[in-house]
Amino acid sequence: MSDDLTMACLLSRRDALRLLGGCVACVIAGSPVSLSAIGGPSPACMFRPEQTEGPYFVDERLNRSDIRSDPTTGQVKSGTPLGLTVRLSRVEMGQCHPLPGAQVDIWHCDARGVYSDVQDPGFSTIGQKFLRGYQISDPQGEARFLTIYPGWYPGRTVHIHLKVRTAPETKQRFELTTQMYFDDALSDRVFADPPYAEKGSRAGRNQDDRIFRRGGEQLLLSPMPAAEGFSATFSLGLQLPSS
Repeated sequence: MSDDLTMACLLSRRDALRLLGGCVACVIAGSPVSLSAIGGPSPACMFRPEQTEGPYFVDERLNRSDIRSDPTTGQVKSGTPLGLTVRLSRVEMGQCHPLPGAQVDIWHCDARGVYSDVQDPGFSTIGQKFLRGYQISDPQGEARFLTIYPGWYPGRTVHIHLKVRTAPETKQRFELTTQMYFDDALSDRVFADPPYAEKGSRAGRNQDDRIFRRGGEQLLLSPMPAAEGFSATFSLGLQLPSS
């Protein structure tokens, strides 16, 4: 069975109920499964799977594009710069349209594998707020961030967390949470340089990560070299409830 067909089967058990039950909340984008695979329309947008929020989400409500610094001290986290654009679309009548006004949060660890504002067995960063923030999608449906290439920590491959919320202060809000990943070969290149190299060789790769194995191939970023570091765009289409 191909990866595409496998993904269609995995998604159909959950998402077909959403599509056919009237309370539609689908994750759609890039590749590889169309809505027609689960009995819906067949727009230009395709599925991406939802993934776990994980233990390190903190709703800091930091409205900022450059998330590299700790706002309490101004200290900027070192690492390879990464410009990230999250592009949102709403799927209506089989067509994709830009989705403005959605809150897009991202958060991830630093080059040493440490998250901010959490208590962990290996560290405490309570009160610090580096590498966290949100943007509201613009009329083109885009939310832009400046961050660094994330590091790694035992048990996980390299990733960035993403949460999208529409009308976050109302009862009609829609929420989607997933993760974004990187090609192992690119991570190897980045981690050969400081400050990443100071941590040593990473313990796991994409296919060693149990969360990545649940759809991570459909969540890979494709960073391109930029003037400094890399830039990447991650596209998501959302089929939202009609009321």
